Amino acid sequence: MNKQAVLSLSGGMDSSTVLLHLLAKGYDVTAVSFDYGQKHRVELERAQQLVDYINDNQRTSVNGGQMKLHNFKNKIKYQVIKLDGLVSLLNSNLVEGGDDVPEGHYEEENMKDTVVPNRNKMFSSIIQAIALSIANEKNCPVEIAMGIHAGDHAIYPDCRQEFRDADYEAFKQGNWEAEKVTYTTPYLNGDKFDILKDGEKCCDKLNLDFDEVYKRTNTSYKPTAEGLSDYKSASSVERIEAFLKVGRKDPVAYVDGWETAKEHVTALLAAHE
Repeated sequence: MNKQAVLSLSGGMDSSTVLLHLLAKGYDVTAVSFDYGQKHRVELERAQQLVDYINDNQRTSVNGGQMKLHNFKNKIKYQVIKLDGLVSLLNSNLVEGGDDVPEGHYEEENMKDTVVPNRNKMFSSIIQAIALSIANEKNCPVEIAMGIHAGDHAIYPDCRQEFRDADYEAFKQGNWEAEKVTYTTPYLNGDKFDILKDGEKCCDKLNLDFDEVYKRTNTSYKPTAEGLSDYKSASSVERIEAFLKVGRKDPVAYVDGWETAKEHVTALLAAHE
């Protein structure tokens, strides 16, 4: 039996890279996305597109001089879980009906307006239930994988290790045999640059096209109705910075194009040095 993992797949760059990371390490992945009434719902479409792309691109690669078939179709089980009934009860700029999503640098105080109350706790409880169900059904250990990283820590307290530890302890206290389930957070101490670098390695190992993978992700909190990414919200700024550091053009489509997005972020970062 292959190793088992459950992943919260938002459709963003971080969790999408975790999916590649798990596949490259030989995991069977149960990936779930959540529809909670977010304004950037295009991320759910991108998550489905990415899963479809990976499943439709079974590839062979050379490993130690031997050809190896990557049969992704049997490795990814994907589902969207609807929590959109909460939207009118949540106070956040990130959900439908909330105020405008703020723009600027991701270290600015107004980025706290993008916090969704208890979001990761809600997601975590569901993912823990799925993981423990798989562990009990298959009688095997299961890892919960998350794409949280150091860039999230200042604004999002539910992305910090302290929260993960406390949440996991509550899970163990509330469930029999919960020790079968553990956590893996490969980017906890890294940033989006580290995530992209690992994404390059994983695409190479899995023989997947980097641009085809990352154009099927969304990081923008202010996409247009057509799904074009903005380049002024903090989430987009952080993503663009990572692509600039890694020396690649971001394959997603930006309002006003990549060159304008790159120039805006370069100037913004220079002003915050």
